[in-house]
Amino acid sequence: MFALVKKCSEGFELVNLFDQRDSAAPLAARMRPRTIDEFVGQTAIVGQGRLLRRAIQADQLSSLIFYGPPGTGKTTLAQIIANTTQAHFIAINAVLAGIKDIRDAIATAQERRKTFNQRTILFVDEVHRFNKAQQDALLPWVENGTVILIGATTENPYFEVNKALVSRSRLFQLKPLNSEDLKQVVEQTLHDSERGYGSLKIQIDADAIAHLVNIANGDARSLLNALELAVETTPPNQQGIIHITVAIAEESIQQRAVLYDKEGDAHFDTISAFIKSLRGSDPDAALYWLARMIYAGEDPRFILRRMLILASEDVGLADPNAVVTVNACAEAFDRVGMPEGRYPLAQAALYLANAPKSNSVMGFFDALSAVERERESDVPLHLRDPNRDKEGFGHGANYLYPHSYREHWVAQQYLPSSLQGQVFYQPSDQGFEATIRDKVQRDREAQLAALVEGIGERLTTSPKNSSLDRWLARSLSQVGERLGTVRDRIFALAHLQRHHLVLDLNAGSGLLLWEAVRQVPEGGVYGHVGTEKEFAALNEQIQSLPELSRPILVQALPQPLKFDRIIGRNALYAESDKVSAIAALSALLESHGQIVLAESMPRAAQRLYQLADPLWLKPKLYDRWQQAEEAIYLNPDDPKLNWSIETLQANFEQAGFEVEVQTEQTQTEVYLSRSLFDRWFTSGSDQLTYAEHLAQSLKPAEVAQIQQLFSTRLLNQTVKWKSSTLWLQAKKRP
Repeated sequence: MFALVKKCSEGFELVNLFDQRDSAAPLAARMRPRTIDEFVGQTAIVGQGRLLRRAIQADQLSSLIFYGPPGTGKTTLAQIIANTTQAHFIAINAVLAGIKDIRDAIATAQERRKTFNQRTILFVDEVHRFNKAQQDALLPWVENGTVILIGATTENPYFEVNKALVSRSRLFQLKPLNSEDLKQVVEQTLHDSERGYGSLKIQIDADAIAHLVNIANGDARSLLNALELAVETTPPNQQGIIHITVAIAEESIQQRAVLYDKEGDAHFDTISAFIKSLRGSDPDAALYWLARMIYAGEDPRFILRRMLILASEDVGLADPNAVVTVNACAEAFDRVGMPEGRYPLAQAALYLANAPKSNSVMGFFDALSAVERERESDVPLHLRDPNRDKEGFGHGANYLYPHSYREHWVAQQYLPSSLQGQVFYQPSDQGFEATIRDKVQRDREAQLAALVEGIGERLTTSPKNSSLDRWLARSLSQVGERLGTVRDRIFALAHLQRHHLVLDLNAGSGLLLWEAVRQVPEGGVYGHVGTEKEFAALNEQIQSLPELSRPILVQALPQPLKFDRIIGRNALYAESDKVSAIAALSALLESHGQIVLAESMPRAAQRLYQLADPLWLKPKLYDRWQQAEEAIYLNPDDPKLNWSIETLQANFEQAGFEVEVQTEQTQTEVYLSRSLFDRWFTSGSDQLTYAEHLAQSLKPAEVAQIQQLFSTRLLNQTVKWKSSTLWLQAKKRP
């Protein structure tokens, strides 16, 4: 605890226990950062442009909970806030404080608001130590804004802190400091003559620093305590130099703490890592996490239960023997016990890690969702029990007995009419399941054909189900659905973290912008827009968001910010100078960052002449039409068309990137409406229309003939439309 609350005439005042001017205070207390610029590490949450840093600098804090292991800066951040904010700051420790202290703090907050119109920040160190009654006592005052709560905890707040308090607070997880951060702490300490050892002659060997950093295990306080012990117990030599060798460092800090709490995060995180290693078919990692759990005293029966679940959930029909083998290993463990029981434990883990994987049994939960979502549908008549009312309602009539047919199978309807076409089971192509995949698909196709032919339900007393017609005539490629698919894949490739700083290169439509805002609540989002109209439209929507959650719109690429992720849809394909554009993006990207783009490929797109039957026109005209349309895509002056996958990849590699590209060809259904034809064949837009492109090679009468063909042959038809997308991931070359 860095502060206590002392009663005074105005209510409470903050008494700093670790006064940095006190030379008798421990080194870790003296070196505690005083401002956000002195703070070391945690750039993911307090780096330039991050939400928490902006909130501290703007003095616009809402309730916060800092969660992380010891020595990562939770209390330090609270002290920085105390030094920065204009609000009244009260600090208590949950170990020592009770409900009376909470009530006194609330009374002070109410008085400060009434008398000075001043907000109050209440810092509760080790907030997880408050019992339920104490946390409940805080809740109404946090909820009505009497106090802004800042909690610090080493325990997972989702388990240890009142759910209502958690839901009203922003959570920031602090990670153990990395080696570079800890080395920076050492450097600061050795050079700070006011609070550290800058006034002493200290020589510390590189391997001694490496040992201190390694054993500190991400804990700055542990590192500084060890450094203090090493310096204070080492006498200077004849030249007055305190020489810290690796031997002295080893005496100062000898053993790292290894935490494993069967009720806490270590328990859940380690079993999670074990299960994910099995699912990911990594036998080495699986054995490591298994050994770590057994060494820490985890219950082997718990591990075996989790492996039994995985044998069905993640292996399933790809290897039906998996559940049999794991169950046999569990029985063997019960029979032989420990320590020999470690053999069947390891055998079960290795079997699962090396087994082919399939999660097709998850189809059951899709079916369960359909039951919850859909209105209850009648059992088809031919599947009903015929023993009671076959004559009156035709129950059971027209049922086809599969054993009477070849291969003991016949095409007929089994799902309710409202769910026809719904697919729950998706067989994988792994292991044994691959052998049944083709049969399942063929059977489904045959059942669809049987349904269209009318084999199935005989509706004798109810009207036709319209959802069946909708299913047979559905359009699979509406623009909104396609754009949603593009958005989802971009974010799947980007792997955003909650603290990331993200730049959307082409934010005009908002397609990626709003999803980025949702996915990085503790980071920040910048959206690049090309026109004033787009800027105004988006800015109007942004104003409805809380100020600290708003994306920042720019019409020029922001400098000198560095982004963790740069994303975009069709952000480069129209750039006339793609080399310069890529170089500009490189300057905006963190060294560990990534660019993820989805670029439409017009060269591989649908050709309109392919929609027509060649027999509808004279052969020469059809050939000339084909040549005229292909010429559109060979224009070297059109930046949308004068690039290829190879050239774009080479541009990125030239700029120092490692690049992965994938192309996706899709076929979707498009309805050929009159308005669509008008866009193709009517002049007057800013860009050349399809008809105007054709007119560069064809006579006006020929263009008119092609237009007439569309109107008479293809109007109101639904056609298969081909499109192609390039998915590009670029990382800076190490």
